[in-house]
Amino acid sequence: MPTITEAPRLYPALRYENAAKMIDWLCEAFGFSVRARYGEGDVVHHAELVFGSSMIMLGSARDDDYGKMVGEPGTGGGKSIYVAVDDADAAYARARKAGATIVQELTDRDYGSREFICRDPEGSVWSFGTYWPKAGDMG
Repeated sequence: MPTITEAPRLYPALRYENAAKMIDWLCEAFGFSVRARYGEGDVVHHAELVFGSSMIMLGSARDDDYGKMVGEPGTGGGKSIYVAVDDADAAYARARKAGATIVQELTDRDYGSREFICRDPEGSVWSFGTYWPKAGDMG
């Protein structure tokens, strides 16, 4: 029976004070690549960054209806993104070299994942680990 490959349905959306700078940083530090970017000058109205088959969307923080709902960028709590990687040690070295603030050093979890947690320059929390659940693998 053929397997149907469906595009992701969840797209984390982030706002940054300096979205233009953060796009470059996320590509350097975490290995994202730019799929689309719209805006004028340093103002990013909408950008899409891809990592493997996944994508995040981001834009400049601004005082619009959506901005009022999600709040200001930073360490407000309750927000983080987990990224499944093949090699947590390589991801750690890349993030650290780019200046990510390491919140939790590389560790081996009892459920088999090797992972670390860091903050980007504007305070968003990112976790990287080898645990990689796949939606089609229910059971």
